[in-house]
Amino acid sequence: MTSPENQENTSLEATQTSAESGHATGEIIHENTLFAEPIAHVGNFAITNSLLTSFIALIIIVALGVAVSKKIKKVPTGIQNAMEMIIEGFLGIFDGVTGSRKKSLQFAPLVLAFFFFVLINNWMGILPGVGSIGQVVEHGGEKFFIPYLRGATADLNTTLALATIGVVLSHIIGVFAVGAWKYFNKFININAFLEIPRKIKKDPMVLLVNPIKAFVGLIEIIGEVAKIASLSFRLFGNVFAGEVLLASMSAILAFGIPIPFLLLEVLVGLIQALIFAMLILTYLTINTTAEEH
Repeated sequence: MTSPENQENTSLEATQTSAESGHATGEIIHENTLFAEPIAHVGNFAITNSLLTSFIALIIIVALGVAVSKKIKKVPTGIQNAMEMIIEGFLGIFDGVTGSRKKSLQFAPLVLAFFFFVLINNWMGILPGVGSIGQVVEHGGEKFFIPYLRGATADLNTTLALATIGVVLSHIIGVFAVGAWKYFNKFININAFLEIPRKIKKDPMVLLVNPIKAFVGLIEIIGEVAKIASLSFRLFGNVFAGEVLLASMSAILAFGIPIPFLLLEVLVGLIQALIFAMLILTYLTINTTAEEH
């Protein structure tokens, strides 16, 4: 992950280069950067605008959870009724992946936590004021606009962290569900080599087949790294592209034209959150299923 100091230096260098290539001196430069900009520091720790947005999203999720939990009744009404319908709908979708209501119930808290966190961050990125309210910083004789808030999922650091947490947790849960030795052999198949002396007399082909099994396990390791890259870049790319699209449409005409694209981004935010959550659920299901053959 990019360090806060490198982010700040890269931000200033990128905006300075842009200024030198055509911006007039004294003009406030406002660009959609690939990285989050630091807005404050606590000691040596930089607080970026995307990190601040993430904290706000967490506060919203916790506040909603507390509000709903305090009004739980045996006969659901109002918000509780709506939430139970949503949860039941999700469990029905999860059953199609896990093939078991028991597993769906086990994984639902973790998967839904990812879903709501990603969804709220996706939608916060298109709220009025996010990306347009901030401070002006001078550097090298140029003025740069840095927003106080930025969609957290439009920052690769955030999506990379979410993807890493999801994939690593799927492996940890898989170890507890399948067993450490069996799970370890999924990637480095020591059993395949241990079986050769015992089976070589009955089946000489084990000399060829079992080393291949061990090699396939190494490919699995590469696949796990690819999962993290795929999850993080998919979410980041779609959300960041949406922000750039909205900025471009607003630059053409701020009234009227951006509205259809705003509605499109609401839908894209929902779809991307659902895809992210379902992929995490798929990894959990695969890693907690013992491979007998």
